[in-house]
Amino acid sequence: MSAYERITMSLREVDRLKVIQAVTEGFLTPTRAAQRLQLSTRQVHRLVQRYRDAGVSGLTSRKRGQPSNHQLRPGLEQRAAALIRQHYQDFGPTLAAEKLVECHGLRLAKETVRRIMMDAGLWTPRRQRPPKVYQPRNRRACLGELIQIDGSDHRWFEDRAPACTLLVYIDDATSRLMHLAFTRSESTFSYFQATRAYLEHHGKPLALYSDKASVFRVNNKDAQGGAGHTHFARAMFELNIDTFCANSSQAKGRVERAHLTLQDRLVKELRLRHISTVEAANAYLPLFMVDYNRRFAKPPRSDFDSHRPIRGDEDLTLIFTWREPRRVSKSLTLQYDKRLFVLHDTPQTRALAGRYAEIYHYPDGQIEVRSEGAALPYGILDQLPEVNQGAIVDNKRLGHVLQVAQRMQEQRDSRRSQAVPGNPKPTKAQRQEPPKKKAKEFMPEDILAALQQGSLPKRSRHASIDQR
Repeated sequence: MSAYERITMSLREVDRLKVIQAVTEGFLTPTRAAQRLQLSTRQVHRLVQRYRDAGVSGLTSRKRGQPSNHQLRPGLEQRAAALIRQHYQDFGPTLAAEKLVECHGLRLAKETVRRIMMDAGLWTPRRQRPPKVYQPRNRRACLGELIQIDGSDHRWFEDRAPACTLLVYIDDATSRLMHLAFTRSESTFSYFQATRAYLEHHGKPLALYSDKASVFRVNNKDAQGGAGHTHFARAMFELNIDTFCANSSQAKGRVERAHLTLQDRLVKELRLRHISTVEAANAYLPLFMVDYNRRFAKPPRSDFDSHRPIRGDEDLTLIFTWREPRRVSKSLTLQYDKRLFVLHDTPQTRALAGRYAEIYHYPDGQIEVRSEGAALPYGILDQLPEVNQGAIVDNKRLGHVLQVAQRMQEQRDSRRSQAVPGNPKPTKAQRQEPPKKKAKEFMPEDILAALQQGSLPKRSRHASIDQR
């Protein structure tokens, strides 16, 4: 048996041991020892007596090795860890603690949940993450003085649906979510629809703060037309709403940090409610915004609301349109999106020959030709007609000719203009296909190849008689 006993002591206890030893050996008075240890003199006498009775072990903490008075009930920590691992593995500690109370009746402090998740390897402490640097900027004073807008492309429905974009409108003064909208992608039309819904609900803010996406800023130095403004910027100018573009993501950090919170909380809420479509998610967003603002919104420095009402002469339907100038030919036609618009022959349209009219393309797909504020009647000649199989069957005499035309159309680039909003963008599979030719690029050799793909039909006796 060893003659030595191992005793574990903290540095503070080691310092206390040296002072108590000095008191017992007469090198230090109890009063001086109490001042050095920041204890009362009576406590120093107690420590001296414990040292004389039990030796060095008498100065160690008597709580060491004993169960804590604040420990959790047996099995509670294991149950919480199992629930988090099963249902809330990618939740943050605060959100996981809230869901444990709401869904399972398990009331634990968020720091306790944080420790449980750290012990289980489900959470990394913030100190162990790489540091983030943000430029400080004072908040605006009033609600509606500055609205930060941005889109977040994310798998909001996880594996239940394709990825989509969430348009976020957040107030700079209060960090309050003003408007949310799910859409297929960030486009001019999607921002038109979201901004119109915002204006109809809240009114006109003083300014919008965005990034330098092509929706808000002309990034092409050689752009023709538009006077250096995008269609969205033109619409905001007509509504007397200022627009600013941030030079960095940190400059509009309020909406960027909101993206991180939404990508955490909103994804989980959609999962718990079994929401897997954009329509159902948009219907749920108002309820989510109320709960979000209750938790995270800040009071403004001023109670004044900077939103302005929409004036009676501001027609939002006309303002939120994609506008393109087109020259009217002598035959009263103009082209847009590979379509030929034929204006009705009227005195008003005849006066436009050789002049410019404007195409108004609405978010719902409607197209108008307008001049001096009036809509002009027109017809459309599609420059990308298609021959279907039904036409080949119905037209027996022209069946072979229509088949040749169909083969030519299969080799033709039938995509609409990519510069027009709302037109579908080519998919990854379509981009990998061999390039197709435009109609004006076809040569006689292409027509000959289409004729050789199928043999000419045999002329029947009755057909010969009819042709005679």
